[in-house]
Amino acid sequence: MPELQQDERVAIARLRALLELLPTALDRELAAEGITSFEFTLLEALHEADAGRLRLSALAARTNATLPRLSRVVTSLERKGLVLRAACEEDGRATNALLTPAGERAYEASRPRHDEAVRRMIFDGLGDGGAERLSEISYAILDKLDPDRRLAVTADGCAADPAPADDPPACAADPAPR
Repeated sequence: MPELQQDERVAIARLRALLELLPTALDRELAAEGITSFEFTLLEALHEADAGRLRLSALAARTNATLPRLSRVVTSLERKGLVLRAACEEDGRATNALLTPAGERAYEASRPRHDEAVRRMIFDGLGDGGAERLSEISYAILDKLDPDRRLAVTADGCAADPAPADDPPACAADPAPR
């Protein structure tokens, strides 16, 4: 197999740098709201979920987090009063994460800052059609990295969803198939 060409090496080096720098830059932006970018991602997933609740396993899949990392972050959000853990009524073996009213307010308060930071740091530098090009490139890479569509992104690009299920979920806290 041939070695990477210079333009390929530059592209992958830039992608690595982006993946390293973006979370830290978003963390700095959201620090004024008292949350990290990953906490924002969890709050957003719960905000978008039916009744503001998801099984921890579904939340981990939606955010591409390991269960130990997710548990640590949910514990942090619990201490801040933004999320609660509750047993799943449909499956006593499962635990749900529930968005509290304070969590909803924190999400709503931090969303403008998050959106402005993403627009300023990413989209403003891409020019006309840049968001669409970035979406296409990202999807082409995700398609290879996630062939099982565990983090499949809907065609309209609105949210990262777990793979569609053949049967409706047994628990209301599981995401419904799309």
